[in-house]
Amino acid sequence: MTIDILIFDLDGTISDPKQGIVRSMNHALAAHGYQTRSEDEIASYIGPPLDKIFMELVGSKQPSLILDLVATFRQRYAEVGYSENRLYAGMRETLDTLKSEGKYRLGVCTSKRVDFASKILVLFDLLDHFDFVDGGDVGIEKWQQLEALKEQGVITDQSLMIGDRYVDLTAAHKNGLKSAGVLWGYGSQVELEAHSPAYLFSKPKNLAQL
Repeated sequence: MTIDILIFDLDGTISDPKQGIVRSMNHALAAHGYQTRSEDEIASYIGPPLDKIFMELVGSKQPSLILDLVATFRQRYAEVGYSENRLYAGMRETLDTLKSEGKYRLGVCTSKRVDFASKILVLFDLLDHFDFVDGGDVGIEKWQQLEALKEQGVITDQSLMIGDRYVDLTAAHKNGLKSAGVLWGYGSQVELEAHSPAYLFSKPKNLAQL
């Protein structure tokens, strides 16, 4: 199969966001009178958009409450949470190889707000590796982000979406794109295989063997 663009998810794919997300979520929960949660419990939610995660954690879909929780989360995340990301071992070398070979255009499509995504990539000195960085916001699904990128001509039907959660795979398939699952993030092999990715990678270095 012909591939011309590799689209990377960020959280759980390029970098491990657990510490920053857990601390910022618990900060938001406590600030609004909710009980804080364990690291493992919050980690199990990493992947979908923030508003969806908070709806699950507090058992409410009340728009004003969810927006307040997201805003409190982002306040801490913007100050310190983004810097608590950790680059996955082997990811820099893989991205260096893919960029230097020039076989594919590289991009990022994340549910995270684009300014946060860019700050994280700058933190790791990786921003220049990507031709585009697309971010989401409250109420926006990843499939809608990919749809918009297709309509704008940023990506093509020969693009490959690479991510660690089912939402990355289903977003790709809804737009007629192939997908690849990665096993070093927050989605299990069972979760990813259930959505029929074209590829399933166990280590970042495997990406350079496409």
